[in-house]
Amino acid sequence: MSISNFVSGAFSLMDSLVRNGVFHIFGYPGGAILPIYDELFHWEEKKLIQHILCRHEQGAVHAADGYSRSSGKVGVCFATSGPGATNLVTGIATAQMDSVPLVLITGQVARPFIGTDAFQEVDIFGITLPIVKHSYVVRDPKDMSKIVSEAFYIAQEGRPGPVLIDIPKDVGLEKFFYNFIPKSSLNLLGCKSLKPIKKEHFCRMIELITQSSQPLLYVGGGAITSNASSSILKFANLFQIPITTTLMGKGIIDENHLLSLGMLGMHGTAYANFAVSECDLLITLGARFDDRVTGKLDEFACNAQVIHIDIDPAEVGKNRIPQLALVGDVNDVITDFLNYLSCSQKLIANNEQTISWKQRIFAWKKQYPLLIPRNVNFLSAQEVLSTISIFEPTAYFTTDVGQHQMWAAQFLNVLPRHWMSSSGLGTMGYGLPAAIGVQVAYPNQKVICVSGDASFQMNLQELGTIAQYNLPIKILIINNKWQGMVRQWQQAFYGERYSHSNMEKGSPNLIKLAQSFGLLGLEIESRKDIKSIIKLFCSYNGPVILNCKVKEEENCYPMVAPGKSNSQMIGLIKQSSTYGFESNIDVSVNSK
Repeated sequence: MSISNFVSGAFSLMDSLVRNGVFHIFGYPGGAILPIYDELFHWEEKKLIQHILCRHEQGAVHAADGYSRSSGKVGVCFATSGPGATNLVTGIATAQMDSVPLVLITGQVARPFIGTDAFQEVDIFGITLPIVKHSYVVRDPKDMSKIVSEAFYIAQEGRPGPVLIDIPKDVGLEKFFYNFIPKSSLNLLGCKSLKPIKKEHFCRMIELITQSSQPLLYVGGGAITSNASSSILKFANLFQIPITTTLMGKGIIDENHLLSLGMLGMHGTAYANFAVSECDLLITLGARFDDRVTGKLDEFACNAQVIHIDIDPAEVGKNRIPQLALVGDVNDVITDFLNYLSCSQKLIANNEQTISWKQRIFAWKKQYPLLIPRNVNFLSAQEVLSTISIFEPTAYFTTDVGQHQMWAAQFLNVLPRHWMSSSGLGTMGYGLPAAIGVQVAYPNQKVICVSGDASFQMNLQELGTIAQYNLPIKILIINNKWQGMVRQWQQAFYGERYSHSNMEKGSPNLIKLAQSFGLLGLEIESRKDIKSIIKLFCSYNGPVILNCKVKEEENCYPMVAPGKSNSQMIGLIKQSSTYGFESNIDVSVNSK
């Protein structure tokens, strides 16, 4: 776009965004940000950028989040001052907890009115201070380009996270002589470069691995962020080390792989939780020893020595003191380690070393597999999700939060960056708008949102966004008429006092709701219809809602109760007594 050097603050913002690689923005206009939206109009006319109008600012920030998680790019979101800005708070906290790089642009009242309690004025800088990686208030339009480039650098560098830029209305209107400042010219004194790993640390890593007969790889979201799937698989294959993942790390390995144990933790697989309880070496890659993973912390991998590799030094030693800590990008560290082995020829992997360990794990897999209820009298979420996974092995999945999220984590086998789920904050209402972001990033790919009837109602207004842009998102609703996980906890730990967790009264007719937005509405309530309806659901050329009327009382197991160790799971069912159930693993395949 040819320009004069004498431009407005709003122009410098748009130009800086485009030069930093932005094409898609998610947002909602309002008074204080109107100068920016007015400038946006011209950039959209020239097809230099596209704005996606969401129906709520929380929907916009979750859409930017889904866009970022799936694509690896920085998600960008616009909101106005006051309630527009405060509506972003839950989405910002979601991104901060899960280390998602976002740049959030908020409008603010004009500079002379700041601090006067002007109409729609809030101190969004102060409100979000604990939940952002960094934040700015643009006081001078001359600083705009530098601030935007800094924001993109900070959002992506090191451990990713959200960055807020608050722009007073008059800053967007003010004219000045403009020069773009690229990221490459920045000198950010507070951002320290990561130091290369010393050779003696790699020697110590070799020593710990060769001493171990029961090693385990515990892989988190940092491995997904660093695109480390290939290097981790090479490492695991070389030393024949089984892999378990967190909810954030899901997708790092094909869960049908011989070395995969699926997810560990509160609703992890029995064999993953047994393995972490029995291992003698825990190699932690981009994970933070979260309480939903560890259970009772002092009994988590209590017999193991720990190698912890993470890009954030603040996470090392926070919950568990490692015997060896390596601070760096997971992919870089593992790749450098493999290169070190290759060049130094110090070690030839002994694949015999872990045979006995893998045999024990296989016995656990055979005895305690994830089970799919096959009762003719009711529809199970597990069977629906298992069928979806078979029909759509390369789809992008988003989830909301609750039982359906845990079942999805257990029964969907996904590719790296094909799994978007609010893990740290557990944000209900995340899944639908996140799917919008993923579909915008990948317009020709299959995107499936897995939601529950309670979570879905949190942000169902974003069906309007789906309808406006004709996004062919598939929305799968596991409908048990309850806040499912709340009901499960009330049953297990609160004497079956179901206080305000039933959602049946007042719930919408989902078929009519879909039709009101111009979407296709489908429904399953019988097992005999699963394959035919899901085939139509997946193949339909447009947005569709599938209401799955599942058994109301079904609980999500296995489950580690609060304050218990991972080996003390409830709800385990042995394969030998599974009348009415079917294992989701093929034992003959896994035994090869």
